[in-house]
Parts: sequence; structure tokens; C-alpha cells
Amino acid sequence: MNKLVMNFLVTEGYVEAAEKFQMESGTEPDIDLATITDRMAVKKAQRLIELIRNGKIEEALEFAQEELAPRGEENQSFLEELERTVSLLAFEDVSNCPVGELLDISQRLKTASEVNAAILTSQSHEKDPKLPSLLKMLIWAQNQLDEKAAYPRINDLSNATLEDPTV
Repeated sequence: MNKLVMNFLVTEGYVEAAEKFQMESGTEPDIDLATITDRMAVKKAQRLIELIRNGKIEEALEFAQEELAPRGEENQSFLEELERTVSLLAFEDVSNCPVGELLDISQRLKTASEVNAAILTSQSHEKDPKLPSLLKMLIWAQNQLDEKAAYPRINDLSNATLEDPTV
């Protein structure tokens, strides 16, 4: 159970909680916790949007031209997203522009999640916590066991209530 908790904390990027959990439970993480800090720093960067949000127009254009545009030449969908993002620069009041949602916190969280998953994958780590897979295995095991024995079964995973087989 401790390894599952540690896996969740590491995968989701809760470095301080992982450190405290490590001290209290003695459970060692699968990766160096310093890499979590680096990964979270990358997630927070989203530099082009932040430059635009802070009104640093010239820096945003320079960053887009030098760092991002060359990648757009290789990937059409990336280029389309870049063009969409740069279009924010055409509006004085970005809150009323057609792509203003790019500056919303929900977009920041979505992008951060995608970056986190990409970094974990590139580091050969799991991008998702193990718990969902374990729930699928529980269902499979129960289906296998149904053919062989009566046992307290979990039918509702959201409540994890055991149901008496004799009722």
C-alpha cells in the first residue's frame, strides 16, 4: 500500500509530500525526488504564454521565432497551435479575443499535465499512477473467482463496499 501511495505522489509531482511520506513510512521512491522538482519546474514554465500574459511582447515574439518556429516546420499541428498562441499578440485586451482561453488557468493545467506526461515518458517512468490498473486487475480477478467460489465481492468500486455472497 505504501508503494502505491508513493507512486501516486511521485507521478503527480507532489515532491514535498513524497519526501515526508518517505521519512514517515520508510518507503523509497522509484526515482530520485530531485527529478520531480525539475519536472514541476518545466511544467510551470510555459514560457510563451507567460511572456504574453506579462505583456513582454518583444520577448514573446523573439522566443516564438527562435525557439518554437523551427519546431513548427516539422510538425503541422504544432505550427497551428503556435500561430493560435501568437495571435494573442494582436489584441490589446486578450480577455475578449477569440483565443483568450489560452490564458485561462484551465488551459495552463491541461498543458502542464501534457508536459508532465511527456517528461515522465521520456524518462522511462510511468505517466499514470498504478491505482487505475490495479482496479482493472481487481475486476478481472473477481470475474475469475466468480466461477470458482463465493466470496465478499466489490461491485461498486467508488464505494468499495464488500457484498455478502450469501444474500
